Formats: sequence, structure tokens, C-alpha cells
Amino acid sequence: MVDDEPIVRWYWIGDHVGYLGHLLADHAVIALVPVLIGLLLAVPLGLACARFPRLYQPLSAVFNIVYALPSLAVFVVLIPYTGLATQATVMIPLTFYALAVLLPTTVDGLRAVPDAVRQAATAMGYGPWHRLTSVELPAAVPYLIAGLRVAAVSSISLASVGALVGRGGLGYLFIDGFQRTFPTPIVAGIVLIAVLALAVDLLLVAARRLLAPWAVREKGAGS
Repeated sequence: MVDDEPIVRWYWIGDHVGYLGHLLADHAVIALVPVLIGLLLAVPLGLACARFPRLYQPLSAVFNIVYALPSLAVFVVLIPYTGLATQATVMIPLTFYALAVLLPTTVDGLRAVPDAVRQAATAMGYGPWHRLTSVELPAAVPYLIAGLRVAAVSSISLASVGALVGRGGLGYLFIDGFQRTFPTPIVAGIVLIAVLALAVDLLLVAARRLLAPWAVREKGAGS
């Protein structure tokens, strides 16, 4: 790297605002859509594991093994099937990574509902579906939000690795900066990824306060 090269050349950022916005939007889609898909898969799988406990350990083991695999290696393995520089190549592994985080939190949330609460709901005439949607899932919301916060931040970080296989949103800035020994794109990418992660995390915290205000009050009372 050239010794007199500054860390940030602000004129470059000013000249590339549209480009940076495009990469940020692409990064958000690649990173967050897998988290949403993971949530949609984690809820029914979590329900099945809560109802049939023997199912949880093997499923959890499979997803933990997937989570331990290096993301770049998984991307490369998928290229012959999903193509180079496609969203699917990056989003499929990220979905499994999100699911590996969300499944345990979903199961923990459902198991945290006291049996007395379930029995009381049944005594009030709640059927299984009504009890699930009105009692069990709302009680599990704090656990789900906690899992979403971890999964979302992890996915936002991992998505940048996808640039090495042609589709990584803000990850392009890292490759561009290293290839040209030009640190400005690297700094811009780091800052934008951090801002995106912080914004998503704050939105999830706000959602938790809105959907589970009792959990916030209980935490405040216990502190």
C-alpha cells in the first residue's frame, strides 16, 4: 500500500454514493432474506421438536455441523448447481446458518411456556391451534427475537464473503480495495456493514418491545 495514501478519500465516496447504495441494497437482500426464510422454517421445525423431543437432538446436530462448515467452501461446492455470481449460491448456505441459530431459540421459547399456562388455556376452551397462536408463540417471542438478532448480524457479516464467488454485496468493496491497494472502499464497506447490522439490530429490539412488552418490564424489574 502506498505510504502517503490516506485511509479515506472523501471525494471517492461522494462520487460513488449511488454505487454504494446499490451494493448496500444488494447486501441487505442477500443477508436478510435467508434469515426470514430461516425463521419460517424454524417455527414449524421448532414446534415439531417441542412436541417430539427425540427429534430435536439429531436435527440440532445436523444444523450445527452445517454451521461449522466454512462459508466459502460451501459457496464453492454449490457453484456447479446454482451457478457463479448468483444470489442462490450465497443465500442457501446463509439460510442454513440462520436456521442453526433460530431452531434452538425457537425450541427454548416454546419449552419456556409453563405447563400451568397451557392447562389454563385448555380449560378456557382454547383448541390446540388457538392455544398455539394466542399463548405459546407470543410467549416465545423474546426467544425468537434474541435468535433473530444473532442470526441477522451473523448473516450480514458472512454475506460479504460471497463476493469471492461473484455475489457479495458490500464485499465487492473489500476485493476492490485490496486489488488496487486503495483503502477507501474497504473502509466504506466496513462502515456500511456495521451501520446495516446496527440498524437491523435496533429494529429487532424495537419489535421485541412492541410484541413482548412484558418481557421488557420483567427484565427491568429484575435488574
